[in-house]
This record gives sequence, structure tokens and C-alpha cells, in this order.
Amino acid sequence: MNETVGTAPTGDRGPARFAVPDHTRAPIAGSDAKASVMTGAGSGAEWLSRYSSSLMGVFGTPQRVLVRGAGCLVWDADGKEYLDLLGGIAVNAMGHAHPFVTSVIASQLATLGHVSNFFTSPTQIALAEKLLALVKAPAASKVFFANSGTEANEAAFKLARRNGDGKRTKIIALEGAFHGRTMGALALTAKEAYRTPFEPLPGGVVHIPFGDIEALRAAVDDTTAAVFLEPIQGEAGVRPLSTEYLQAAREATTAAGALLILDEVQTGIGRTGKWLASEDAGIVPDAITLAKGLGGGFPVGALITFGEATSSLLSAGQHGTTFGGNPVATAAALATLHAIESQGVLENVRTVGAFLRKGLADVDGVTEVRGVGLLIGFDLDADVAPAVVQAGLDAGFIVNSPGPRTIRLAPPLILSTEQAGRFLAALPALLQTAKESQ
Repeated sequence: MNETVGTAPTGDRGPARFAVPDHTRAPIAGSDAKASVMTGAGSGAEWLSRYSSSLMGVFGTPQRVLVRGAGCLVWDADGKEYLDLLGGIAVNAMGHAHPFVTSVIASQLATLGHVSNFFTSPTQIALAEKLLALVKAPAASKVFFANSGTEANEAAFKLARRNGDGKRTKIIALEGAFHGRTMGALALTAKEAYRTPFEPLPGGVVHIPFGDIEALRAAVDDTTAAVFLEPIQGEAGVRPLSTEYLQAAREATTAAGALLILDEVQTGIGRTGKWLASEDAGIVPDAITLAKGLGGGFPVGALITFGEATSSLLSAGQHGTTFGGNPVATAAALATLHAIESQGVLENVRTVGAFLRKGLADVDGVTEVRGVGLLIGFDLDADVAPAVVQAGLDAGFIVNSPGPRTIRLAPPLILSTEQAGRFLAALPALLQTAKESQ
């Protein structure tokens, strides 16, 4: 793959250098794509017709058929270019087709791809050690690897069940929470539309009001096994919990003997400009879950337990996975972490995130801007967010609408100020187009 050296936003910190794929090549689509040897060629409309006749409709109709990515750009089957401001929903931390990450994945796959968890590999051990160091975990802390965020939260749910040897029956989550769609994670998730078709769900979960410290203190008692919190609720429209709330949660759970489990699936791995969104609260949780950006686009999740007491709750045979922690996934995560560390990415996230939030606040029709780093939600003055998503696609921008008035941005962490500025410049016209279409 051709490679160029890009320049990150300068701000007041000076430039940082990113190794990024060459964006100047013509987009690959149809019969020119190497994958077409196995898939065949076709236009976007032809692929969508085949999709509807072969895949379950759980996602509705896909918005586009994407065939290639490079950095913060992607191209569809018809050759149209888009600036990706969603990053696979906070997954593509180093953008698409990052040369170092992809080379490490290819090298590992050509060496050792899968061994089952009857065995281990150097990449699995090295990644566990690296994560424990990054999150500043105390002695005797441990890692369990899964394949996704929901699987990491399933492991955390089982961890909570082990707290108190079955005598603690209550697990607390927040209104607006999203922890996944498998059954345990779904029980923690608050949205009724997701929950109702699959009830009865695993019992004992209580949802309390978001951000209400007194409600939290009243709910946590000696029957509580754990409190699950997202430091920033992404699915609910990017709603951050305050430092005071996180500290109060730590105090209340410690006093009651309950676990404090932080779901950093969307907020971790540099998304907020720090390794964890909860860092500024100055607390040590009992466990955290990670996924999304951890593998830079390759599926991998992790449960990290803090300290000996929590780390010993799940013993041999009480949980497992076939693919979790496989050599390729852990190599992908190691490569992603190395790239973030070595290329000034965390500082870039802080700089570009501040630029975006300031610019959004100045746009007519934007009523509120929330978030940290490059996890941003902004509200509109009318119920036109889904129409803005469509107008954005037509204009070459990928964004998301978690609510009728809310747009979510979670771009690759290497987004530049120039690319962010392109979106800001286009946004007033997108809002106007969306309102005219209603």
C-alpha cells in the first residue's frame, strides 16, 4: 500500500505526524476491487437488492454499500467519497486501512491465526500487560478477552453475579443506558424497544435516573451486587456523567460492598483524548469493559478487573470463549495502541474535538453541544436529525442520529482540523436541506 505522511492539526502544540494511507489514488469499486474475485462486481443498487434477499432485516436497509476506506475517507460501490465522522460507531480509531495496523494483522495471520484457549500466545499476554499498565491497574489485576463490547459486558454481568456468592441480587444501571444486545447486557440496557420483545430478561436489574446522586445513594444497599455506569452515554445522545457522580458512585459502592463497573466500550482507548473517560474522576473502579476502538476495526473486547478480590471472583470453568483473545485480534489491538501512543493521537483528539465543539456551538440551529474529545453529540432546534443524516450522505458526510433532534459524531481519532472544518462549513446547508425535506 502506498503511504504518505500527514500532518495533524497544529493548534498551539505544533504538528504531529501520522502515517496515513495515500488518499490520492482513484477509488476502488466494482470489478477493480481485489475482493471482487470472490464477491463479484455490482452497483450499490444491485448489492442492496442482493442484501435484502440474503441477510436478516435486523438493521433495516443499509444506507450505502461501502467498498474501500483510507484514513477518514470511505468510498461506496458507485465510487462516491465520504468523510467518515462516525468511524464505525467509535471503532476505527486509526481510521481505515492504517498501514501499520493492517501490516501487523496480516503478519500475525500469516504466522498464527487461532489456537483456542487451551493455549495462549505472546500477543495475548503482551496485550493484557499493556492494558493493565495503561489503566494503571493495581497489583493482582487481570484481563479477560472477548470479541465485542456486549460480550465484555456479559462477562462483567457474570462477575457481578459472583459478588456475594448469590446473596446480592440487585444490579443497578442508569436510565438511558446501552450496554449491548445479548441477554445479560440487554438486561442492563434501558431502552424498552430493545428489551420488551425478549423479556423475561435476567432478573435483578434496576434502572435509576441518570445523573441523580441522591437516587444512586438511595438505591445502593447491602443487596447490591454491582453498579454499571457509562461515563458518557453514547446511545442516549452523548450524555456525560459528572465527576461528582462518578466519585459518589465509588463511595456508595465501596460502603455497601458492591462492585463499580465502568462500561468504557465506546469511551475508552483515546476516544475522549485520554485512555479512559473516567480518568479525571480520580477513582479506581472494580472493573471496566473495553471494545470498539481497541482493535482499530478488528473485533476484540476486554474485561479488566482491578485488584485481587475482584479478579478472583470468576474461577476456572466459570466463563470462556472460543475466539476471545486470539493471536490476530490481540495483535491488532497491540498495533492500534502502539499507533495511538507513537503518533500523538491523544493530543490530536483533544485539539480537534475542541475545534469541532466550538464550531458546532456557533452554527444556527444547534441548541446544545455535549461530549469530550471526539465523542460529540449536538442537539437541533427541530426534529430533523434523521433527515440531516440523509442530507449528509448525499453531500459526502457520514454522521449518526441517536434521537430525533440529536446528531452523534465519533470519527477516527486521526481526524484533522481541515476535515472537521469541511463538515462545519457544510452543516448549515445540511440543516436547511433537512428542514426543507420535512
